[in-house]
Amino acid sequence: MRIITGKARGLKLFTPKDYRVRPTADRVKEALFNIIAGYLQDAQILDAFAGTGNLGLEAWSRGAKKIYFVDASNASLQLVRSNVTKAKAGDEVKIIKGSSPEEFSRLARQGLKFDIIFSDPPYDKGLNQAVYEGLLKEKILKPGGLLVLEHSLQENPVDYIDKNLQIRTEKYGDTKISLILWK
Repeated sequence: MRIITGKARGLKLFTPKDYRVRPTADRVKEALFNIIAGYLQDAQILDAFAGTGNLGLEAWSRGAKKIYFVDASNASLQLVRSNVTKAKAGDEVKIIKGSSPEEFSRLARQGLKFDIIFSDPPYDKGLNQAVYEGLLKEKILKPGGLLVLEHSLQENPVDYIDKNLQIRTEKYGDTKISLILWK
């Protein structure tokens, strides 16, 4: 697992010691970031299930301004901290212990608005749908922003996403990425 391009290009990130955290594969990450490249410059990013910090740090390396990492797991937060330190991204990062989407109300009370929100939770537990519903309640994703869902082949966000929202889904092996343009 590495930073693919940008100011930290080629940096190898620390990886989990077990399989409870499933980092986004480099080829999936590269395809995703090629699609969202135009949204990254000076963006404020929320990595809602941070895991290793892989997605947020790639966004930072490619020009995002500020990254907020949220995770409920102490082990994951330690990995994020280690990877942020290794990348020397500390000034542009905020790490929050908590569960998404429960943290959304606290972020909203702070007046935070995000250009991109990454949601890469454990698969098939209904967590992407909970994130989507949390964003409907707490207006922390800017209009015109992107909600990026990583999910299994079995999950179909069209089942719970408002039909008026633009959604693009790409398949990479046993992983799907759905990009929702927020209104």
